[in-house]
Amino acid sequence: MPCSIQHSLLTLILLILIAFTYTALNSLRSPSVLPPKVNTISIPDNDFSEIYHSPEVFRLNYEEMERKFRIFVYPDGDPNTYYQTPRKLTGKYASEGYFFQNIRESSFRTDDPDRAHLFFIPISCHKMRGKGTSYENMTIIVHNYVQSLIDKYPYWNRTLGADHFFVTCHDVGVRATEGYPLLVKNTIRVVCSPSYDVGFIPHKDVALPQVLQPFALPAGGNDIENRTTLGFWAGHRNSKIRVILARVWENDTELDIKNDRINRATGNLVYQKKFYKTKFCICPGGSQVNSARIADSIHYGCVPVILSNYYDLPFNDVLDWRKFSVIIKEHDVYQLKSILKDISDAEFISLHNNLVKVQKHFQWNSPPIRFDAFHMVMYELWLRHHVIKY
Repeated sequence: MPCSIQHSLLTLILLILIAFTYTALNSLRSPSVLPPKVNTISIPDNDFSEIYHSPEVFRLNYEEMERKFRIFVYPDGDPNTYYQTPRKLTGKYASEGYFFQNIRESSFRTDDPDRAHLFFIPISCHKMRGKGTSYENMTIIVHNYVQSLIDKYPYWNRTLGADHFFVTCHDVGVRATEGYPLLVKNTIRVVCSPSYDVGFIPHKDVALPQVLQPFALPAGGNDIENRTTLGFWAGHRNSKIRVILARVWENDTELDIKNDRINRATGNLVYQKKFYKTKFCICPGGSQVNSARIADSIHYGCVPVILSNYYDLPFNDVLDWRKFSVIIKEHDVYQLKSILKDISDAEFISLHNNLVKVQKHFQWNSPPIRFDAFHMVMYELWLRHHVIKY
């Protein structure tokens, strides 16, 4: 009898141990008891499902950038010319001004050059233009300023300027800096004109989005039922492709193509309101391939049609532009209508929905916020700094 009781007790103890072990293992698999992840990105997974080339790579790299990336801004130079916010934060060159302001407001800036991954050369040719400075004098000013940094600090010489960058959205800034080949060849150029500008080197330089802020009307999106016009464009005929676009399609009944800017006398914000009513907004290059029209289209929820033979689109190595825009060559302008009509309703809905997801990447804020235009530019710089060794 004692042996039977002892055997029963042992069996009971064994069963209790098995049950306890099973419960413990089960709880370890439960997310509720896992240690919290540090610095995770609180963005729904579906926001990362379509619009990025490598969603998980972007997620992890962005998180690392936020923790580690540091920029040293050179403090020297005439305060009336350098590193004061350019003339204004409005207009088609506002991206340059916002970057100058945002870098001061962000956590990426460091006053310790030994901690810096990259060095920002704060040249504001936009402001020089406002003072009436000629291109020739701008080039001299830029050359002398950069040379003074080379002579005074040791950082340029470690990489011959490969870990230095400057920012300009203004065409005069591109022209002024082109006069100093050492600057163009060696540094990372963050510019708004990355194709007709022959000095632009993809994967070294960065395409800065040209954003016309403040936007006149709220963001569009999730409003497909209101978009009854097939395509829209209105603007100056200041390039060959724009002349052809207007000549071929200005009398079409399904494409709303104007051969000039819409006169404000026709009504308040008529131009902007057309973006709300249109499925596809045509974005042909003008005197430069870049255009604020692309950011306008994204903001108002109108799928941009990139009509260009070559355009290193902003954030092109991060964003998959074919998931939220239509990209066609200039010779396809004659088939523009059939190309757009061949896009099925399901394809358009997908393009439109993805467009809403990327809107945050083409918005400048002060102070900057996560995933906005400033942070996307910083991310592009973060990617480039990895290939610089010293």
